[in-house]
Amino acid sequence: MKLKKSKENLRAQLPYKRTQRVGEQIQEILGEIALKYINLSPFGFVTFTSVDLSPDFHLAKVYFSVYQPKKEIQDIERELNRLTKAFKKYMGPELHIRTTPDLQFIFDESMVYHEKIEEVLNSITPRKKNDR
Repeated sequence: MKLKKSKENLRAQLPYKRTQRVGEQIQEILGEIALKYINLSPFGFVTFTSVDLSPDFHLAKVYFSVYQPKKEIQDIERELNRLTKAFKKYMGPELHIRTTPDLQFIFDESMVYHEKIEEVLNSITPRKKNDR
């Protein structure tokens, strides 16, 4: 019984899945590639917010946000998806797994929701005690 509990505790102590670790590594590598090799400044300030990697490591969904976009978001997403071969070319030697996953760039809408919520919160004026 004690052996079984210790195995469960060991599994609970593992930080996270391998797909998450590799996804974070891909996110870091893509950021470095964007700084060194691929110029993304015509789109605005592009940041990669997260990566969801499929369990078989064949597809990586890369979520991005853009601060002060210079083009429409749909156009930026289309252009980034056209650059997947270039990203894979530079990512392959840096990523130490058997196959380099296919990349799919998706706009991260959570930042838009965050801005809307912040806008609403800023528009609310605090009530005074006498205004009940």
